Amino acid sequence: MADMGAFRDAVTDWAAGGPSGPAGELAVRLRVRTAVLLEGPSDVAAVEALAARYSRDLPGEGVCVLSMGGAMNVGRYAGLLGPPGLGLGLAGLCDVGERRFYDRGLERAGAPGRGVFVCAADLEDELIRALGVARVEEIVRAEGDLAAWRTFVRQPAQQGRAPEQQMRRFLGTKKGRKIRYGRLLVEALGSGRVPAPLHDLLAHV
Repeated sequence: MADMGAFRDAVTDWAAGGPSGPAGELAVRLRVRTAVLLEGPSDVAAVEALAARYSRDLPGEGVCVLSMGGAMNVGRYAGLLGPPGLGLGLAGLCDVGERRFYDRGLERAGAPGRGVFVCAADLEDELIRALGVARVEEIVRAEGDLAAWRTFVRQPAQQGRAPEQQMRRFLGTKKGRKIRYGRLLVEALGSGRVPAPLHDLLAHV
């Protein structure tokens, strides 16, 4: 039986120039109603982790969470999935520096970004500030990355930076680390500590 992963794969192939048919057929079969357009896989991991904490079954609700491979691709995805294409509702989460790409892409697709929620810097920054560096460091220790973290903060380029900035940069220094910690940091959030953009996105969809 087809699942939301198959729909995501079909959409990614379509966005890369493949046929539209498989995505359209799966959208109907799976009753997809909303596409959440995210910059990368670490954002997907965080959103899916929060949905699980809230006992939300997003695929079962017809909500597909998509990594677009960069915010500059939002116009392409909005055109395929929004009013000009499959007619799905659109939502998203973006860094403040990428907001212009979302605004422009969604407006061109006839879907102004009322469902787009903006992080102050990026999602990692929001999560680090919500938890505090000390708590994130505990998670880094538990994951076996403490030695790498301590080596990182001793580098000349990190001197003079705030601990929050150092941790944010550290999470992006190794392939796959942002994805893993995107999930872990969300799981560590206490009640009432969920960053507003992430909370509001889940409430919206």
